[in-house]
Amino acid sequence: MLWTSSETTMPIYSRSGYEITPLTEKQLKPLLAELDSEPIRITQKAGTEQPFCGTLLDNKKSGFYSCVVCGLPLFSSQHKFTSGTGWPSFFSPFAPEHVKSKIDTKFDMNRTEIVCARCDAHLGHVFEDGPKPTGKRFCLNSISLHFIEDGEEIPTQSKPVETETAYFAGGCFWGIEHWFQKGMGVINVESGYMQGETKDPTYKEVCTGKSGHAETAKVTFDPKVIAFETLLKAFFKMHDPTQVDRQGPDIGSQYRSGVWTTSDEQAKIVEAYIKELTESNEYDVPIATQIESAKTFYLAEEGHQDYIETTGRACHVTNPWE
Repeated sequence: MLWTSSETTMPIYSRSGYEITPLTEKQLKPLLAELDSEPIRITQKAGTEQPFCGTLLDNKKSGFYSCVVCGLPLFSSQHKFTSGTGWPSFFSPFAPEHVKSKIDTKFDMNRTEIVCARCDAHLGHVFEDGPKPTGKRFCLNSISLHFIEDGEEIPTQSKPVETETAYFAGGCFWGIEHWFQKGMGVINVESGYMQGETKDPTYKEVCTGKSGHAETAKVTFDPKVIAFETLLKAFFKMHDPTQVDRQGPDIGSQYRSGVWTTSDEQAKIVEAYIKELTESNEYDVPIATQIESAKTFYLAEEGHQDYIETTGRACHVTNPWE
């Protein structure tokens, strides 16, 4: 990476695993110094190249299109279509968080400008006349993009961050998911089911207690920013690890406390921490948290993802970051 986030700034990630923390003026300066005058005019002064002249207009190769300034992947060849407008067109971005929009009222028009989420480079505009499934047409300047063909070496600035995964079960997954998402260095959190025998279980099946699964939060994180041990300590602050097959008002084996480890190292860290808590008499009764090697993670239904963020409802889980 050509830059690093400030230690005092919480890094921002897309759910695809790319860091999209806005670049500072100091970080942006050497990147702009590598560009010629025309890319500067387009990306920094919101210019527009002439129609039917862009080098990427008729590109049919498979790959992705990154920002010519900072290298963030912006669009995929899978979403490219021929619009007949004279500019490369896409019906969807590489990842929703990689592109930002703003109102553009220049030339007495009311349009929606799109820019790179990481460096704010001007890309083009988005219109509501595209094909299904989005109905959108992202109309771009070729010169704002750099195409990387499948199989070609990917530059460091266009790669996702290296991540690790942890699985935690501590009662209803809504609250566990919600508070893990607030952790610095956490990239994505998904709600799902683990450690049971039923394949592709539904929420209704898990609620019967017969599937063997526990409601689980899958936490994808950047180990360079946050350690597994930090997540583990936050997990123990979130819930009551002494309760057996329940958490708060929720009762049943699907609400059991557990850490499903992905490596021997994770298992050792969990065992050592539980031993530390036990020997320090942190709790009046034994810790009931189970430690097992992670089995298959089954993603829960869409309605359970980002539940608290979407509904605004509260949960029994405590904020561990205060």
